[in-house]
Amino acid sequence: MTVVLDAQGLGKRFGSFHAVDGVDLAVEEGAIHSVIGPNGAGKTTLFRLLTGVLTPTSGTLVFRGERTEGKRPHAIARRGLVQSFQMTSIFPRLTALESVEAAIVARERRALDCVTRFHRSTAGEARELLDSVGLGEVGQLRADTLSHGDQRALDIALALATRPSLLLLDEPTAGMSPTETHRIRGLVSELARGRGLTVLFSEHDMDVVFGISDRVTVLHEGRVIAEGSVADVQADPQVMAVYLGSAEVAA
Repeated sequence: MTVVLDAQGLGKRFGSFHAVDGVDLAVEEGAIHSVIGPNGAGKTTLFRLLTGVLTPTSGTLVFRGERTEGKRPHAIARRGLVQSFQMTSIFPRLTALESVEAAIVARERRALDCVTRFHRSTAGEARELLDSVGLGEVGQLRADTLSHGDQRALDIALALATRPSLLLLDEPTAGMSPTETHRIRGLVSELARGRGLTVLFSEHDMDVVFGISDRVTVLHEGRVIAEGSVADVQADPQVMAVYLGSAEVAA
């Protein structure tokens, strides 16, 4: 398989604190790759390094053959690495359809065309994206009136409007009911299996992680302590120690 994202020795220090410490991470094209770990493990900081929000203190980062450490977030996003955040980021006063249309206009770098014929011509693509995330029936509703699960799905649709090749999802099922969690789990799987999209996500719900992941990377105190298939990670004694407190984690 082709590696689309390759981090080697990636690190981030805040003073003397190593939030991310020498992380190696290889994400293969078309895979669903999850990053797990307890609170404070460094997952969010790692994602911010990958997307350019933070600049690494050490290490290298290559996305689709190009070094990206130190590049601005918008430049990395235009290359196809896009993140949907844990805190839902939508346009609350727009309808779901208008929200996706606005994202398409921004992708085409035609933000001033928001009231032109070009903007209206994006409706077809916007409807297709809403359909793809299960929101085809609520396109005319204001985004802030949607349920939490629908808002998260809309947030993913906004990310898809940028036409990413690698989608990062930070805690996509956070705060969801079991029904909503099941729905988002199916959506993430469909994005990879049906659309050929590479997905890298962090998640606390182990049923979601172990149910859809091809590869799993486990972080603890900023370091990778395990990486492999679901079966490999489930059987790893260090992972058991971190999540169950059954033993000391090796340095």
